[in-house]
Amino acid sequence: MATKRPTQQVRFTPRPATRVEDVDDGHQPFIPADESPVELTIGAVAVGVVLGVLFAASSVYLALKVSLTVSASIPIAVLSITIFKWVQNAWGTSGTQILRNNIVQTTGSAGESIAAGIAYTLPALLLLGYELPYWTVAAVGLVGGLLGVLLMIPLRPSLIVKEHRQLKFPEGTACAEVLIVGETAGTMARTVFSGFGLGVLYKFLNSGVHLWAEVPGKVFQRILPSGKPELFGQLSAEVSPELAGVGYIIGPRIAGSLFAGGVLSYFVLIPAIKLFGAGLAQPIFPGTVPIAEMDAAAVRSSYVFYIGAGAVTAAGLVSLLRALPTIVSSIRRGLAGFSGGDGTDEVPRTARDLPMPVVLGGVLACVVLMVVLPMIQINFAGALIALLFAFLFVTVSSRVAGQLGASANPISGMTVATVLLTALLFYAAGWSGPEHRALALSIGGVVCVAAAVAAATSQDLKTGYLVGATPRSQQVGLLAGVTTSALVIGGIIAFLNEAKTTIVERSYPGVRVAVIDGATRKGADGKDYRVGHLYEQTGNAPAGRYLVDQAGMIRYLVDPGIGGRERKGADGKEVDKLDSPKSQIMALVVDGILTQKLPWGLVLIGAFLAIAMEVMGVSSLPVAVGVYLPISTSATMFMGGLVRWLVNRRNKVDVEDDEEARRSADSGPGVLFSSGLIAGGAIMGVLLTALAVKGWDGAFNLAKSVGGFGESALVGIVAFGLFIALPLYRTGAGRK
Repeated sequence: MATKRPTQQVRFTPRPATRVEDVDDGHQPFIPADESPVELTIGAVAVGVVLGVLFAASSVYLALKVSLTVSASIPIAVLSITIFKWVQNAWGTSGTQILRNNIVQTTGSAGESIAAGIAYTLPALLLLGYELPYWTVAAVGLVGGLLGVLLMIPLRPSLIVKEHRQLKFPEGTACAEVLIVGETAGTMARTVFSGFGLGVLYKFLNSGVHLWAEVPGKVFQRILPSGKPELFGQLSAEVSPELAGVGYIIGPRIAGSLFAGGVLSYFVLIPAIKLFGAGLAQPIFPGTVPIAEMDAAAVRSSYVFYIGAGAVTAAGLVSLLRALPTIVSSIRRGLAGFSGGDGTDEVPRTARDLPMPVVLGGVLACVVLMVVLPMIQINFAGALIALLFAFLFVTVSSRVAGQLGASANPISGMTVATVLLTALLFYAAGWSGPEHRALALSIGGVVCVAAAVAAATSQDLKTGYLVGATPRSQQVGLLAGVTTSALVIGGIIAFLNEAKTTIVERSYPGVRVAVIDGATRKGADGKDYRVGHLYEQTGNAPAGRYLVDQAGMIRYLVDPGIGGRERKGADGKEVDKLDSPKSQIMALVVDGILTQKLPWGLVLIGAFLAIAMEVMGVSSLPVAVGVYLPISTSATMFMGGLVRWLVNRRNKVDVEDDEEARRSADSGPGVLFSSGLIAGGAIMGVLLTALAVKGWDGAFNLAKSVGGFGESALVGIVAFGLFIALPLYRTGAGRK
């Protein structure tokens, strides 16, 4: 039976190349167009879907936690090479597997981009008092993902082929190199598995068993003669494997900028607010208690939150304006090159795209779905706006990804611009009701997913162009990956939000909730209450979901697990919220424009802070995100970036000026190990959340048994250094 397998019947005579530089000369792909090795198979798509779902779970957790994701293409490619080599050995077959491995990584890469697009936008609905049901997330992810793939297809001949020399697509080129090296010289899958295993084990012992502190920290303050404390600053670090892995991959420059933003927030802004507000007896809007009674966390949530939001919004728009020449060029060339292959056998195998009637029919179907599916909540005018912005930013995102890489792609800035312009159009038309805020966010969600998926699609097609893949086969794999990932991510987001939701006692005399669900939910006192919605601030009660009595009076706040700020519920149980910073920005923009109820003074402080950094020549976006994030998050990423800096010095790698060295480092053992850490830590985090929901986490929680040892900040830092930082450094430096 084994002799009948197609992999043995393929005659394969690849060029003797082992690096992308060898393949690029005159552009002779690794697999010539007249060769047809096995490529698009059910097995390849299935493996890609499974690996894509695995990395999508970790990506959505990471995107909700810190609004950052990392490319999954290279680790998926490495795992695919290993899997099919094992299959070949088990079945006694031979033949090239590079195109099949490329289909696996292409299919699997869709999950990470959909996770980013959804996590940046849709959780904003929770912060404005809406529900976020599974089918809304899945439908927006599916429609946006399909648009991202379909709108990129007609642009492939222009961006990937005609501008092959000008647009490098760094991640796509690095992935092609991994596939070529894996085909000719083996792979380093053991490195990914080692990182995954260590991430799972460390996360379980730290966040599950609680053998050492999860967030070691130190408050810097002194006691005044009056007996009151004077705050100087606060430093803490959430010593998790996934954050360390992210810091290593994004590198010391971006990680350092994020940490600098945290230092600015916790050692400048918060102490300054405490200093100037210490003598005030009354609260200052938007705070509800006097500043003197607030700790650092309360000052951050009441004031620095809005400063950071203004800084991130302004920084995103600045990054978009900086790319304006590229945007104009992309639109012009995109319109000129908006033509695709006819899908027939008259064109070479390596130039066959999905037929244009299929592309246009798919785009039309997406528009229809946006209108007819009630869970998306987009009307016909909104669908046309979404399609217009999607085409614009698919073109821009693909070109920027080709020039600068995915890490520098201002997708969040494009989304802010989409939501901002949409909200301004609605406001000018008099559409300022609660339903129009949901409509603006749904449009932003579709566009953000489309832009993120288009960037990943362009990287995948670049990889295929270098290795000699059939574009049509890749596009089929992408459509399959987008569909399955959207369905899975919807469930993950719904689960995480519900699992981390807290019920907090609240009372706002004089505020009566009019919009009430038919369903009931138990409060901390065990009584059943109805669920009410405030879609904008009413009196002192902010927008949100509440538990109300029969008279409509508020008794409890239902603080969402995603984007919420109340870690401790009325039942005394604490949970770690998922901050989802960028979705909070989207809520701020929509709510601020359509309701005109925002602390604009704080927002403008942040905006001009970002502008001042740009004037000084400092890239403001990572610093602004650092201001917005808890310092415990940025500090751990900074430690991961510091390890990357030490590895680069040890290996004498100049990533600033040497493009080849940078690309090699981006696919090296340290990055693969970090990818494993991210996947292992994030997936274990999701599993621990599931166990906590079931009440099973107490079976292995040893926090009380270890006592002061488990609470020591020093022990937590030492454990992180020994079990995460040291193995990461040794792997990156190539030491055993």
